[in-house]
Amino acid sequence: MSIKKTLTIAGSDTSGGAGIQADLKTFQEHGTYGMNILTVIATMDPDNGWSHGVFSLPVEEIKRQAKTALSTNVDAIKTGMLSTEEIIETAGNIIEEAGVKSVVIDPVMVCKGEDEVLNPGTVDAMIEFLLPRALVVTPNLFEAGQLSGLGALHTIEDMKAAAEKIHALGAKNVVIKGGKQLKHEKAVDLFYDGQTHTLLETEKTETTFNHGAGCTFAAAITANLANGFSVADSVFEAKEFVSAAIAHGWKLNQYVGPVLHGAKGKFGAPEVTTTTV
Repeated sequence: MSIKKTLTIAGSDTSGGAGIQADLKTFQEHGTYGMNILTVIATMDPDNGWSHGVFSLPVEEIKRQAKTALSTNVDAIKTGMLSTEEIIETAGNIIEEAGVKSVVIDPVMVCKGEDEVLNPGTVDAMIEFLLPRALVVTPNLFEAGQLSGLGALHTIEDMKAAAEKIHALGAKNVVIKGGKQLKHEKAVDLFYDGQTHTLLETEKTETTFNHGAGCTFAAAITANLANGFSVADSVFEAKEFVSAAIAHGWKLNQYVGPVLHGAKGKFGAPEVTTTTV
């Protein structure tokens, strides 16, 4: 039996809904063997409104983890929270050393519930060290605005313009997640392969239990690529997977509700429609 090996270079979400925890659950649901290189430990303070604390691991410790993981000849890699410019550069070097083409960059810039970039210098570092190595990059609206230099994005046309600018920075395929911030009647993501803009749409799920959705989406793409799917098919299935996970999100405590990673397998997935725009 041959099992594909997937690697996440990301942070630990102590609450279990996002970060490497979400990645590993998603990898497992897609039948791949998941491994991780831990970059950050994120904690949440229940006595202070679930405010986030971020502890970055020393770069030398990240490199030691990479030595272990890369000895297994991984098939696909994704990145998540990389909190400093030095860690971003280190992640880029790890990807280069691995020689893996199936690379998904989830350009995490803030913690859920926060609204400022963790470190403004990380945007430039992502553009320099990660985007040129990305087979797929999966920014949300805020991250796409930062990477493209266009600022706040509000419309499909804004998303198209941002996708083209991010593609020009080296990412081969761009998926911009519309999320709740996009004023649209459907839950919309935009996929751009350098030639065609495609909308992926599902019915909106009115819920606040969506913690970990972005990580889960990128991890599903990663696992699909490892399993031999095309980029387009990888993105389409990931949209199904995360839409089902959001639809069945649940309350963890009074502050947060994570998505349910096994939802697609248990309950099926909402219909996803595609439209060229």
